[in-house]
Amino acid sequence: MAFSDGADVLGTLPMFDITVPTRVVAGDELESCGGAGRPGLMQGVLEVAPRPAPVIEIVARGLPGPQGSKDHKGNGILVESSAKVKPWRDAVTWQARSARNRIRGFTLLAGPLIAEMTFTFHRPRGHYGTGRNVDVLRPSAPLRPDVTPDLSKLIRATEDALTGVVYRDDALIVEYARTGKYYVTDHGLVDGVLDTPGCTIRLWRAERPEVAR
Repeated sequence: MAFSDGADVLGTLPMFDITVPTRVVAGDELESCGGAGRPGLMQGVLEVAPRPAPVIEIVARGLPGPQGSKDHKGNGILVESSAKVKPWRDAVTWQARSARNRIRGFTLLAGPLIAEMTFTFHRPRGHYGTGRNVDVLRPSAPLRPDVTPDLSKLIRATEDALTGVVYRDDALIVEYARTGKYYVTDHGLVDGVLDTPGCTIRLWRAERPEVAR
């Protein structure tokens, strides 16, 4: 994939890629920068660099609740079908305020943002053995939480909880660097996974790639 100018190409990166674009390399720079000896560096390709520190990082503890499904109570009244969504949004909002207050001079974020949300859940008791193997995962235990709640509904609830607290509108999120559901057993193995249910939330400002002249 080649780019002839400095057009914004953030949206072309895969959602699971946790690197950000830095610049597009011009053809006349290849020889001077040793491009021939650098695998994958070709004319017009996008160079990437490790993602910098986020603008804000929030660790919300509590059982993540999904938002989206509604129950009809009559007379045109719709309410969230999950009783977990309000406690979860309250937990996210409280932790977001706490994280925001630790940043001197913090103001509501504006402009395009890149987000990351890593959700953590307890494993059900049935994932473990019995007797002397009570703390040992069964071979049949699933690797990740491939059950409800839906990841997209968890993201929706969390985005809404941050609106007016960290950013002015969740429409500012233009890209996700990474999202995922994990079990607490991945704590210490996967970045962002907690030792209790909750979510690690990180936000970055989207930057325009620099075009080498």
